Amino acid sequence: MDQLGLLFEGFAGALTPINLLWVVIGAVLGTAVGVLPGLGSSMAVALLLPITFSLDPTAAFIMFAGIYFGGMFGDSTAAILLNTPGNSTAIATSFEGHRMARNGKAGKALATAAIGAFIGGLLATMLTVVAMPMLTALATLFGPAEYFALAVFAFLAISSVVSESIVRGLAALGIGLALTFIGIDGPSGTERYTFGLPQLFDGLSIVVITVGLLALGEVFAVAARIRGTNGAEKLLPRQRVWLSGRELRQALPALFRGTGFGVPFGIIPAGGAEVPTFLAYGTEKRLARRRGDTEFGTTGSLRGVAGPEAAGNATAGTAMGALLALGLPTSATAAIMIAAFQQYGLQPGPLLFERNADLVWTLLASLFIGLVVLLGINLGLAGLWVRLLRVPKPYLYAGIAVLSVLGVYAMGSSVVDVVVLLGIGLLGFLMRRARVPLAPVMIAVVLGPLAETELRRALAVSEGDAASLVSSPFTITLYSVLAVALVVSLVQHVRKRSVSARASTGSLGVQESGAGGANTGSAGVSAPSGTGTSDTGRGADPKGPPPRG
Repeated sequence: MDQLGLLFEGFAGALTPINLLWVVIGAVLGTAVGVLPGLGSSMAVALLLPITFSLDPTAAFIMFAGIYFGGMFGDSTAAILLNTPGNSTAIATSFEGHRMARNGKAGKALATAAIGAFIGGLLATMLTVVAMPMLTALATLFGPAEYFALAVFAFLAISSVVSESIVRGLAALGIGLALTFIGIDGPSGTERYTFGLPQLFDGLSIVVITVGLLALGEVFAVAARIRGTNGAEKLLPRQRVWLSGRELRQALPALFRGTGFGVPFGIIPAGGAEVPTFLAYGTEKRLARRRGDTEFGTTGSLRGVAGPEAAGNATAGTAMGALLALGLPTSATAAIMIAAFQQYGLQPGPLLFERNADLVWTLLASLFIGLVVLLGINLGLAGLWVRLLRVPKPYLYAGIAVLSVLGVYAMGSSVVDVVVLLGIGLLGFLMRRARVPLAPVMIAVVLGPLAETELRRALAVSEGDAASLVSSPFTITLYSVLAVALVVSLVQHVRKRSVSARASTGSLGVQESGAGGANTGSAGVSAPSGTGTSDTGRGADPKGPPPRG
């Protein structure tokens, strides 16, 4: 257990007043940038990268530790309150989190996200420190066929579990995959669906798609429902930004399940934290159906926020271990941090632990400190963030639209990106009206390029032999689990539809029976009663009979 001794030495270097100050500054700045619509954790690291160049390497990377996790906390805050996740890792959180915010439970949603992010990041970072040799060995087992199997599993599992209709889920998956075809085809170098525009040669940015589909799509949907009113969201006067003991016990299983999803994905370059967050969300939704949880998908569920948040931050914790031990960036944020290491003449990898052990272990210790600081900051500022929902809807969503457009334009200074943003926003609006789920679109956009690249690579290595895609124990197991999951999901959908059909038929029969009974009763008693009433009403008429009683 030499790792623990080295970690304690790292704490000795991190727990100095100046280093604690850098952690706090990084946490506040990362959260502030991450909470802005159109920006996110990767954008926070990129924007704040020049600030650290004047610091020594240890102080700079301690500050990056705060920015790294702070940006993810900010992503979830924007996703919950504004339905505008700053990064794709917070998309799954936005589904249930924003429903809770719209139903007066924004404080609980933010508290759940903060606690989930803290527990997921803490457990993953602890595991990274203790079991780093084993985790790095696991990453070497994945080849092109395994990556492709992982992507297919994510595609079909999310499409069948998240959506109420399998057809709508697969349609959404097709929309997302179609968006990934735009740009230059890597292996052949040919243009695909670019319409001759050089700005589309690199494809559609995930930021443009995320902001357009979720942020602008929500703006258009709200604008279609406002009908001239300026109503702000109905919130309690003072929301309790904390969870009761019962609510915490309710969320804990989802926190641990989400952490279990996130830990292995941090060391696999399979699209960052998007896969585990969506898998965690799909798992919680499936379990909610079994429990008969009526909050999930309607007013918002704590478990639907806790699972994805724990998964996302658990992935971030082990991703830092993969970055330091292997020099392997498994997310956009980690890729930007490699540039920061290279700026100081450092190369992440096994030699980094030998040549700069003091810096590495101080950085890992600062991750623990940053999580504690961020938990306190976000629970303290959650009440302030909740007040965003008190702003009247026209002003709030107009501001979201402006910031979204400005954020996308600032990213690439391209008018084409803005036009694409508006087009995808309209697509998101139409999908909401047609009740087509958004999650399969996002998972297809994130993992579509990876699936295509790994499929071509696997077939190229095997000289076109499709059997190579199912030649390893991992791929066979994954496809088997997927087949079972699809059959179970199909049976559940068919059973649910038949139950709904029987319920509607029974309801129709009751209505017809009730109508017949009412008519019979009316025919049997209405004439005398009506006559009596009419006669009574004419009691003042001297020609009519005198009123009874």
